[in-house]
Amino acid sequence: MVVTPRIPDLLSPPEPKRRGGWVARLAVGGILALAVAVIWVTNAWLTDRFAETTRVRTELRLALYTGNIISELQRTSVVPLLLARDPALTSALESGDFSKTSATLISAREDIAAASIRLLDLSGRTVASTNRNLIGTSYATAPFFVEAQRSRETIFTATTRETGGTGFNYSRALVSEGKVVGVIVVEAELAKFERSWAGISDAVAVTDSEGHIILTTEPKWRGLTMAEALSARSAPTAIQRALQATADWANDPPDAYLRGMAVMRTETRIPFRGWRMVAFTSYDSVRERVNAVLAMEIMGFAIVLAAAFYLLSRRARVQSAAYRRESVELRALNARLSREIAERERVQKDLAVAEQTLAQSSKLAALGEMSAAVSHELNQPLAAMKTYLAGARLLLQRARTEEALSSFQRIDDLIERMGAITRQLKSYARKGGEAFEPVDLRAAISSALAMMEPQLRARTVHISRVLARGPVMVMADRIRLEQVIINLLRNALDATKTVADPQIEILLTAGETAVLSLRDNGPGITDLDKLFEPFWTTKKPGEGTGLGLAISSSIVSDFGGRLTAYNAEGSGAVFEMQLPLISEKDKTAGKPGVRAAE
Repeated sequence: MVVTPRIPDLLSPPEPKRRGGWVARLAVGGILALAVAVIWVTNAWLTDRFAETTRVRTELRLALYTGNIISELQRTSVVPLLLARDPALTSALESGDFSKTSATLISAREDIAAASIRLLDLSGRTVASTNRNLIGTSYATAPFFVEAQRSRETIFTATTRETGGTGFNYSRALVSEGKVVGVIVVEAELAKFERSWAGISDAVAVTDSEGHIILTTEPKWRGLTMAEALSARSAPTAIQRALQATADWANDPPDAYLRGMAVMRTETRIPFRGWRMVAFTSYDSVRERVNAVLAMEIMGFAIVLAAAFYLLSRRARVQSAAYRRESVELRALNARLSREIAERERVQKDLAVAEQTLAQSSKLAALGEMSAAVSHELNQPLAAMKTYLAGARLLLQRARTEEALSSFQRIDDLIERMGAITRQLKSYARKGGEAFEPVDLRAAISSALAMMEPQLRARTVHISRVLARGPVMVMADRIRLEQVIINLLRNALDATKTVADPQIEILLTAGETAVLSLRDNGPGITDLDKLFEPFWTTKKPGEGTGLGLAISSSIVSDFGGRLTAYNAEGSGAVFEMQLPLISEKDKTAGKPGVRAAE
């Protein structure tokens, strides 16, 4: 009696749980759903409220900044008018004595806290300046010089400095006796506001009427439009994108990104020449305040969940005791399966070793066939060379030099073909061709007959050829295909040695496939089953090795065809080689229509 160990049914449904377990789990799920809803609503409401508070504070700060700018510009706009009425400056321009002028301008700058003051003569050359390094500098084409001469009123211009930044200049022409004698230029000190803004706000920028940034806490923004400045930020890394996604999940879509952080944009108008001021404030303060409230809510829900999990854990401990009892049987089953798997792996390794040994034996057998085939396949070219040498000797004795040279050329061709044969004979041991190309079977037959010409001349054999009119194209290795035809011709010649009137008929047809039939009127084949086996031959010892037809059959198989033989009616044998035809598309692609797998 066979006793089968009981294996727990792991796919069977679990036993029904008590109603209390389901109630506890539903309660936990309800608490979680309530926590998510409360946190979501709280986050949205507090975020909107604190964001609006932050925006109002930013608007108040921008109003203060705007008042500071307008106050500084108004205070500075009065200075050129006062300096233009200074008789000392006018006298210096008329007399050309500027020894004390720069000192006067420096004293005036300290009193009014301007950025710089410059005095220009009629040519636009700086003749006096609070910055002595600028004396001699020409501003003949500067807008503040040209416009001041034209209007003779106080002119405001904002120009880009060569060293970077923007200069805000008030200029006015100095007039003596109704003639312009020079121009006074006073630059407003607005850069000090940039330094003060940088310590309070995230980013502040002032744009002119054309939208170009003229004052900003971000040096890279100067001269750009606001859209260009915001798009010029460097591409964030993968870590920055991840942090950005987690930081913005609960916010409304941000107005822009500044240094990889989401910011809100607040904009106000400056009542001066169409200027506008833009401030960017991060959501950090908003998130900190919102997160503080959310943390308290999460902590409360965590305490409630902890109590629920404690109740569930007591039930889990009871169930785990039952599971441990069942796990004993599962471990035993697992140990048995592990032993079976190890045994199967050992058998597979033994099988792999046996397959490798068999493959090596096959390779050694193929090498033995190749060594025997080399001597067999080279006999025919050597015999032809011997005949050509004998003929060339006779031709030289009769002073027929040109015909002798032709014989030597054929000997050279045979030597080249012998080298090709030694390379191609590997095909029996290694299946598959390597030099396939479109070949016309008619040309291959003609080439093979030319190779057999010395043997054919040595005997009286009637050869008839019936070939197709058009090209019969197949995909093959030309030299190996000719070698097959030569082997079939040699076998036919050997089969007709004892016949009084030897005849060989070559028939080439093209239908669905190309069919080459070679028929002789010899005695026929005694054992068709062993015909294509290696080392089987009907010839006398020393006349053949029995490898010719075996090699030919292997070559034709490589071409995707087949080689068959049968006895003809009456007498003789027929060898038939069938090869797949190639289409025009195959000719262009250089691939056979049917190709044997290597």
